[in-house]
Amino acid sequence: MPPVPADPGPFPGAVDQVPPAVPGRSADPAAGQSREAGRLSGPLFRDEQSEAAVPGVTETVVLRAISDDVTPAPGRGAPPYPGAPVPPVPPPSHPAAGQPHFVPSSHPGQETPVAAQSTPQPQPRKQRGGRNLQAAIGVGVGLGVVIIASLFVVKALFLFVVMAAVSVGVWELTSRLAERKQIKAPLVPLVAGGIAMLATGYWAGVQWAAASLALTGLAVMVWRMVEPPENYLRDITAGVFTAFYVPFLATFVALMLAADDGPQRIVLFLIVTICSDTGAYAVGYKFGKTKLAPTISPGKTREGLAGGIGLSMLAGAVLMQLIIDGGSWWQGLILGGCAAVTATLGDLGESMIKRDLGIKDMGTLLPGHGGIMDRLDSLLPTAPVVWLLLAAFVGS
Repeated sequence: MPPVPADPGPFPGAVDQVPPAVPGRSADPAAGQSREAGRLSGPLFRDEQSEAAVPGVTETVVLRAISDDVTPAPGRGAPPYPGAPVPPVPPPSHPAAGQPHFVPSSHPGQETPVAAQSTPQPQPRKQRGGRNLQAAIGVGVGLGVVIIASLFVVKALFLFVVMAAVSVGVWELTSRLAERKQIKAPLVPLVAGGIAMLATGYWAGVQWAAASLALTGLAVMVWRMVEPPENYLRDITAGVFTAFYVPFLATFVALMLAADDGPQRIVLFLIVTICSDTGAYAVGYKFGKTKLAPTISPGKTREGLAGGIGLSMLAGAVLMQLIIDGGSWWQGLILGGCAAVTATLGDLGESMIKRDLGIKDMGTLLPGHGGIMDRLDSLLPTAPVVWLLLAAFVGS
C-alpha cells in the first residue's frame, strides 16, 4: 500500500507512514477522519490512556500553529525537519495568566494545549468606612426634612422627635451592653426618666431636669433589686451612666428649644456640628497624614480636625450674625470652634465604647449610618456647650 499523506504542513514532502496492520488490532477509520479534520484525539488528551507502542513503528504528525498569537517557545513546537530529535521540555510550573498551558503529548514534537485560565476579575472597590453612600445621603436628607418640618411648623413637635430618638438610643445602648458584656441596665426606668428629663427641661428649666436625673438614678437602683444581687453594682452603674450620657445631655437641646428663638438656635447647633464632621472628613480624606488617636479611631487625623474646626467656625460666624438676635460674628467663631472640639471628643468617646464592646455600630436602624446612637455621638456632648455659650452671649 502506498504511503498516505497526513498533512501538507510547512515542509514539502512531509508524510505520515501508515503502520502495517498488527495482528489482533483493527484499523480505526475514525482516527483518519479525526486527523483530516485537524483534531487531536486518542492519546493526545491527558485523560485518555495511550495505546501500547508498537516496536519499530514511528509516526510523525506535523500540525499547523494553534493560533497566530502563540509562538512556539525554544524547544517546543514542530521539529526543524522530520525525524529530528526534540529535547524534553519540563512543563511550566506557573503559566502566565491568559496564556495556553501545554502538556507533553505521546507524539514527538507535539504538545496538547489545555484551556487557558480565565483572567481574575478585579474586585469591586469598597467604599470608605464600608458605608453605603447613597443610603447615607438619603437617610440624612430624610432626617433633615423631619427636623426642619417639626421645628418651624409646631416647635413643641420637635421635642417629641428628640424624645423618640433618645428612647431608641437608650434601647440601643442597653441592648449592646447586655449582648456583649452581660450588663443588665434597667430599660424601663431609663426610658421613662429620659422622657421626664426632656419634658421638665423644656417646660420647667434646667433645675427640674437635674432633679429628674437624680430620680432616674434612684429608680434604676430600685428596679434592679428584683434581680439577684450578683453584679448589682455593675448594672446600676451602667444604668446611671446611660441616664446621664443619653437623655440628660439631650435635655440641653430641649433647653435651647424653649427660648423665643429656639428653632434658630437648634439650626445653629445642628449646622456647626454637621460642619465639624463634614470638614474633618473632607480635609482628612484629601490631606490627612498624622493620626489623631490611632488606638481609638484610626481614620481621624489632625489635619481633618483642623478642617473640621475651620468649617465649623465659619458656619458659626455666618449663622450667629444672620439668624441669632443680638449675635455677632466673633461669637460665632468661638462657638463654632468649641462645638468642633466637643463633637470630636464625643465621637472618640463613642468609639471607645464600641471598641470596648467589640462592635462597629450601635444599631442598624439607619441604613448607611448605623444606629441612632451612631448619629448622636457628636451631638450629645456638643449640646450643653452650645447652650451655655448662647446663654452667655445672648441670654437664655
